[in-house]
Amino acid sequence: MRTKIVAGNWKMNKTFEEGIQLVKEIQQSLQVNPINANENIKVIISPPFVFLKPINDLLANSSFIYTAAQNCYSEEKGAFTGEVSAQMIQSVGAKYVIIGHSERRAYFNETDALLAKKINLALANNLFPIYCCGERLEERNANTYFDVVKKQINDGLFHLSAEAFSKVVIAYEPVWAIGTGLNATPQQAQEMHQFIRNVVKEKYGKQIADNTTILYGGSCNAKNAKELFANPDVDGGLIGGASLIANDFVQIIHSF
Repeated sequence: MRTKIVAGNWKMNKTFEEGIQLVKEIQQSLQVNPINANENIKVIISPPFVFLKPINDLLANSSFIYTAAQNCYSEEKGAFTGEVSAQMIQSVGAKYVIIGHSERRAYFNETDALLAKKINLALANNLFPIYCCGERLEERNANTYFDVVKKQINDGLFHLSAEAFSKVVIAYEPVWAIGTGLNATPQQAQEMHQFIRNVVKEKYGKQIADNTTILYGGSCNAKNAKELFANPDVDGGLIGGASLIANDFVQIIHSF
């Protein structure tokens, strides 16, 4: 059975006190209304770097809530002022790292070749990468979105062995549906998720493809999560704004 994941990407939001309070509210809500332990659900919280250690400590007794970094640098260590390495992330207890988010691609000009290096370092340091892919509006309108996503996956991930790839989570985020007020329909989400799974199947075979967790990351919220998660190839969500509100985030967790 594939792992189902709801991951909250806080981006550059919340002060330290606000972040701690948010995590406590999420914990309390899930204690009152727990998830079904038999459903193989993981919750991931991805705060800014500076909050990772205290939030990870706060979650130390949780059996299903993990932390993720929002990024890592593409070199192991060195004179790279302001950057954070995969080894540093692992050393504070985080288990996951988001790589290739559309905002990193757009604002910081991250290429698939660069992201492949980050993937390698994440795996070398026992982190599970959440690899993001997705098309821009003009690519959707030009009907090249399948080609765009396939290339991102091929260039960023397909250098990996089957064993290494099996540790990767893929997040499909249609760039045109992030913070724009536009939403992909459940049918559009399923279409792309099924396509991604078939691309993985062509490379690594049916078993690995069937076991690969693929998240949807385009303005998923408490209102549309249940309908999106009902699709057979949508295994959860990479949540942005809705992850900053405890009640909304918990409602999304309960949408499976």
